Amino acid sequence: MDSILIIIAISLALASVINIILTKFSISHIIGYIITGTFVSTFFEFNGSGNLHYLDLIGEFGIVFLMFTIGLEMSFAKLGKMKDLIFFNGFIQVAASALVIFGVAFYLFNLEAISALIIALAFSLSSTAIVLPYLKKSKDIVTPYGKKSVAILVFQDLAVIPILLLMGFLSYNELSLTDVLLKTILYATLVIIFMFTIGKKVITWLLHFSANARTEELFLSSVFTIVIGASLIAHEMGFTYSLGAFIAGMIIAETKFHIKVESDIASYKDLLLGAFFFSIGTKIDVFYFASNLHWVLGVLSLVMLIKAIIIYLLIRRKSDKSESIKSAIALCQVGEFSFAIFAMALNQHLISETLGSFLILITVLSMILTPFMVNNIYKLASFFVVEFFESDKITRLNITNHTIVCGFSILGRIVAKELTNSGVEFLIISDNLQHVLLARKRGYNAYFGHLDKVPVLTSLKVEQTSSIIITVNSLKNKQIVCEAVLAYYPEAKLVVKVNSLEEKAALSELNIRSFVHAQHETAMLLVKQSIN
Repeated sequence: MDSILIIIAISLALASVINIILTKFSISHIIGYIITGTFVSTFFEFNGSGNLHYLDLIGEFGIVFLMFTIGLEMSFAKLGKMKDLIFFNGFIQVAASALVIFGVAFYLFNLEAISALIIALAFSLSSTAIVLPYLKKSKDIVTPYGKKSVAILVFQDLAVIPILLLMGFLSYNELSLTDVLLKTILYATLVIIFMFTIGKKVITWLLHFSANARTEELFLSSVFTIVIGASLIAHEMGFTYSLGAFIAGMIIAETKFHIKVESDIASYKDLLLGAFFFSIGTKIDVFYFASNLHWVLGVLSLVMLIKAIIIYLLIRRKSDKSESIKSAIALCQVGEFSFAIFAMALNQHLISETLGSFLILITVLSMILTPFMVNNIYKLASFFVVEFFESDKITRLNITNHTIVCGFSILGRIVAKELTNSGVEFLIISDNLQHVLLARKRGYNAYFGHLDKVPVLTSLKVEQTSSIIITVNSLKNKQIVCEAVLAYYPEAKLVVKVNSLEEKAALSELNIRSFVHAQHETAMLLVKQSIN
């Protein structure tokens, strides 16, 4: 027992230190947990030990809670709004990628049909855990390529369930592939019908009961009961734990409790996911990795090239070259659900230990490279297509004592017009591509970019501005931009529009020179006009 406590203590300390370091390089914390698992397993020499069964089980419930939170975001209303992008683009991407990769694995590498199928399905998926947070943080989620990428990621998340179900049935060797596919569809339909009839009534009643009790602990325990209960029911019926959790999430997404549920389990989900990726790290043999690095790099490059070409051709049908290339770069990697698929395949002896270790190494390397790719997506895309509005292509401007207008919605357009009438030299920066194109059309110097990024701050010569006018609406965006500008140039003269006293209070700790209260100024003008 003492030795186990020592291992846990070392693991937690090491994971914390590694993730702090990786965060500075914008690398996902997932890699930190994997590295920790690899280091600890190598140091304590329990790599491949059968005693890790319980750790694997805890880690599997990390994926269960991840699928539950994905289900919370998959309401039928949301799916309906994006059904064309999700179900057409998503299905074509997964199907085409899996088909091509299967052909390469089966014919070129001479793998068995089941092994090739598992690899094809796993490698067809991309990393929601890394790409989606980047798109949200960079605000690229509202750009055309961002919307199309999110739609494909949504379908991939949905596709995980039938893939895991299919693997469960593949473990029954007496069934043919056709029988497995038919049985998967039939059983999945039965489970879904059961969960959305009897299960829905039980879940709704339990949430209402615990919410009316007004006890946080009771509500949280009810959520855990729903997740674990739905998972166990699905597992007892011959399916994966993840299926029950995902459906439970979808049911709750249709209720008024979905936001509270998601926030309440966030920390527990992250902890269990950390355990899952730690368990993946324990399966990595460092010496095998070093001796086969060239093969890992070669296969990963081939997989990413195949996916990039397929995604590019898919998006290019109805989009321009720039959108297609960015989407291809954003989604060409191998995602975190590949770990779950390979771990399940290893446990059910569908693939060999050697092949499983090799595939996990490919996925690990892919996820190490992914943050660097998405954080530099405009630079990478510029090698294939160069456009004037790309933020990373802004050359350092030959301008001083100028004004920067951040945002070009209705307020930004009025500000630009008044600055023009006053003869003030200014430029516009916006993270909305349509706004940039509109500003350019009206003859303004406008650039597509994010004012919280150092390269953009440098290119626009923020340190030589006379003022910076922030016209964006979201309080969060105002905070992000103001903090970045002041960190880069503490003496910047920031003029910020606020919509309420609460917004002003939230920004009061920052060294903002001037606040313009929208409601107050409007009231003053109304009074002035009424007196005149």
